[in-house]
Amino acid sequence: MTYIDEMIKELCPDGVEWKELGEVCEVNKGKQLNKTLLTADGEYPAYNGGKTYSGRTDSYNVEANTIIVSQGGASAGFVNFVETRFWANAHCYYLLPDMAVVDNRYLYHFLKMNQNYLMEFQHGAGIPALKSDKLTKLKMPIPPLEIQNEIVKILDKFTDYVTELTAELTAELTFRQKQYSYFRDKLLSFDDESMGGANNKVYTVQWKTLGEVARLKNGRDWKSLPSGKVPVYGSGGEMGEFVSDYAYDKPTVLIPRKGSISNLFYLDKPFWNVDTIYYTEIDDSQMMPRYFYHYLTTVDLERLSTNPTRPSLTQAILDKIEIPLPSLAIQSRIVQALDNFDTVCNDLNIGLPKEIELRQKQYEFFRDKLLTFTAEGVYTDSTVQYRQDLIRLLTWVFGPIMVELGAICDVVRGKRVVKSQLHLSEGYPVYQNSLTALGYFEHYNREAETAFLISAGAAGAVGYTRSRCWTADDVWTFDTEVIDQRYLYYLLLSKQETVKAQVRKASVPRLSKSAIENLVFILPLIDQQNRIVSILDRFNTLTTDLSQGLPAEIEQRQKQYEYWRDKLLQF
Repeated sequence: MTYIDEMIKELCPDGVEWKELGEVCEVNKGKQLNKTLLTADGEYPAYNGGKTYSGRTDSYNVEANTIIVSQGGASAGFVNFVETRFWANAHCYYLLPDMAVVDNRYLYHFLKMNQNYLMEFQHGAGIPALKSDKLTKLKMPIPPLEIQNEIVKILDKFTDYVTELTAELTAELTFRQKQYSYFRDKLLSFDDESMGGANNKVYTVQWKTLGEVARLKNGRDWKSLPSGKVPVYGSGGEMGEFVSDYAYDKPTVLIPRKGSISNLFYLDKPFWNVDTIYYTEIDDSQMMPRYFYHYLTTVDLERLSTNPTRPSLTQAILDKIEIPLPSLAIQSRIVQALDNFDTVCNDLNIGLPKEIELRQKQYEFFRDKLLTFTAEGVYTDSTVQYRQDLIRLLTWVFGPIMVELGAICDVVRGKRVVKSQLHLSEGYPVYQNSLTALGYFEHYNREAETAFLISAGAAGAVGYTRSRCWTADDVWTFDTEVIDQRYLYYLLLSKQETVKAQVRKASVPRLSKSAIENLVFILPLIDQQNRIVSILDRFNTLTTDLSQGLPAEIEQRQKQYEYWRDKLLQF
């Protein structure tokens, strides 16, 4: 039994009383406000028949914290709660409950629960409207005020939670959509500057005009065709008409000829198009239709319009659009990556929009349970987290890419320690201006398996620590998620001559941060990095480890020589 159930049993043992809303509340209609009194910066909002205020004014006729119900228009029956003073217009009901009987917020939550019921009673051939008796005759439970107050506390807390979370998730969704646009533009820009500013790309791309890879086809009238199952498309999308024939049955992109010219459509099923929209007959040996669709979304078609007041696109203009064409394999990966982003941003069955929907349903579930006084139920949900990294995305699509080190790493300076804090042998090794440990310190600031670079003294020397250590202020380390630290160590060794050439010759040689960040190299995929590291580690063992490999072999040969030398020279 819940806390609310216990209160009901104690305060109303005979059950909760039900009354018509008109018995406990005044239902008033607003007063028409002259449009000339609406101003953009008025102090008070003016509510009419919509879901939000229709303007602002310098007068008010209703106090703050009042329930309103839309009386007219498509939203007739919509319930809202206005927390400021406002003007109630002619298509707005405002409700004044008897506070001795019914709590204002309790009434709001009850009406919000019945909002769909009220909206079903819209009447009128012209502008839909809601009759006042649909409100006044509505029966509602009236438990004691103590119970109403407890219910309000629960639902208000939940409403605030849902509102805050919805705002947070909406902001997150907006961020994801911006992120999608950013990654899309990066994948499809193919400009001279690749990631990190390097000029020479590992992949190649051809540029061709739209007219070289696709043919634009005009639509035709559909009215003479028999009805069927093939949808008809115009510049606004699907027209709600279905015919028996089709204009095209292969994957294509529809480009509006007039009207909403930036509103592209990708279709992979048969369709019929009218003369306000082109379809594209694409040479799929050169270009994937879905890749074509994604690329066209980056083109400012509005700018190509021949008429600024009545936007329109001609075939001659469209044919001149330049399109970058990497290999079909790379096109396929770009399509897969962008389709995944698109799904996460827009599919209402997954991702953040679904999370917002679930939170709203959760609130409605508990509201309905509390206000109908039925047994509580069980609700579960899950949070979708989605994160993509641009470098991972580019390497996944294109394979190895040319980058600058600063584009994939945060180059971090170490922190100075005082010599008096150091020990001879206890603690973690401290690296300052050489690859030899300066001493040992009781703390560490870098984890094991970390590459580092000396910036002063033995500037340009490359090190790698197998254990935790302390890097002082003449040491650069590298925070990154896209490059293996051991691979980075070998990479820096291979670039050591280039690095040392950047060392400033002074009393104390120094290496600047920018000289490190500007290092340009090809970044392979992480599994390729691991394979390279494995090979180089084995070579390193063969050439440096005294327990195996060539050094051990040389040592054995030397001992063998000495043995036979001594034998031979003992007469």
